[in-house]
Amino acid sequence: MSGIIIIGAGQAAASMAAKLRVLGYGDAITVIGDEPIAPYQRPPLSKAYLLGDLPLDRLTLRGDGFWAEQGITLRLGEPVTAIDRTAKTVTLGAETLRYDQLALTTGANPRRLPAAIGGDLEAVFTVRKLADVDAMAPRFTNGARLVVIGGGYIGLEAAAVAAKLGLSVTLIEAAPRILGRVACPETASAIRTLHAAHGVTILEGTALARITGETRATGVDLADGRHLPADFVIVGVGITPATDLAEAAGLALDNGIAADAACRTSDPAIWTAGDCASFPYMGGRLRLESVGNAIDMAECVAENICGGARPYLPKPWFWSDQFDAKLQIAGLGHGHDRIVTRSTEGQSFWYFQGKTLLAIDAINAPRAYMIGKRLIEAGRSPDPETLAEAAELKALL
Repeated sequence: MSGIIIIGAGQAAASMAAKLRVLGYGDAITVIGDEPIAPYQRPPLSKAYLLGDLPLDRLTLRGDGFWAEQGITLRLGEPVTAIDRTAKTVTLGAETLRYDQLALTTGANPRRLPAAIGGDLEAVFTVRKLADVDAMAPRFTNGARLVVIGGGYIGLEAAAVAAKLGLSVTLIEAAPRILGRVACPETASAIRTLHAAHGVTILEGTALARITGETRATGVDLADGRHLPADFVIVGVGITPATDLAEAAGLALDNGIAADAACRTSDPAIWTAGDCASFPYMGGRLRLESVGNAIDMAECVAENICGGARPYLPKPWFWSDQFDAKLQIAGLGHGHDRIVTRSTEGQSFWYFQGKTLLAIDAINAPRAYMIGKRLIEAGRSPDPETLAEAAELKALL
C-alpha cells in the first residue's frame, strides 16, 4: 500500500485526512484506530453524551458516507502493534501495511491508580473513551453515591453531570485547590462556588489513602482517616501521551512524541499531531491537550505533506461545560503575575504578565472571550487598568 497511514482515529486523524483531500492529496489514505467506531468527539463524553443529551449518531465527527466518498479507508478495532521504519511498514494483527508517509495521532491515555490502592477494582472508572462512558453510564441513577478523585476539568464535568442526575457527589483533590495546574485561583473559586450551589461536596487538600472493597469499590479511605462510602468511583487525575509505538520504533520523545516546527518527528517520513505530540514553543517545548490543538496541528501536517513548509504556531483555546456555566479559555496563562477580573456580562479573568495579556478565562461571558481571544491572537494587550474600568470591551479592539 502506498500513500499515508494515520495511526489513531480521533479528532486529529479525522482533521488530517479531511484536509489532505481538500488540498488535493490523491494517494491512498488509511486511518487505523483501536476502537470499533469511526472518529468521534471526545469532549462531549463527560458532558452532553453522559447526560444523555447527545446521541451516538451526533457524536461521530463525520457522516457514515463521508469516508467512502473521500476515498479514505478506515481500519477500526485493529490496534497497530509495530512500526518498521526501515521497511516503512506497520503491523496490525497478522497483516503488514506499507506506507510512504506515516502520521501518529495516538492521543493520550488516562492515568490510573495503582492496583495496590484499589485502582483495578470493579466500579472504578476513567473517562477517556466511548467504552469508558458506556460502562459507567448505567450507574448514574438518582441517589447513587459517587466519589470523584481529581479536581481537573474531567473530574469536575463528571461531577456536574452526576449532580444534575440526582447523585450524591463528593470530589476530592489532593492539591490545595481544584484546577491548580490549569486555572487561576479566581476561576477555581468561581467553579467551586458553582458546584457547591448544586450540592457537590469538594474536599481540597485531601489525599487519598486507598479505594476500598474486595472485588468492587465500596468507597474511599482518605489519608486523614475519614471513609467516604461510594457505589462507584471516577478517577480523573490527568492523562499521559500515548507514545509506546513511537518509543518502540525509536522515535525521539520529549513530553510526548517530539515534533519539529513543521510537525515532523525524528524520522522525516513520520509526522505527529494532537495530544501525543510536543512541538517547539518560545524556546522550549509544549504539548497541548485540546480539540483546537488537535485540529490545527493536524491541518498543519496535511499542508506540509502536500509540499508546504509551514511552522506550527498554536492558538490555544479550550472550553468546559458544567451545570449552566460555559467556561471558555483562550491563550496560556503560565507565568502570569496579575489577574484582572470583570464581572459584567458573566465573569472573566484576564491573565497578565506585566503589561502583556497572556490568557482569558470567561464564564458565561462569550463577548469577553471572543474579544480576549482576538487580542491574544493578534499579540495585542490592553492596559490592565483600562480593561478593569472599561464600560464596553469592544473599544479595546
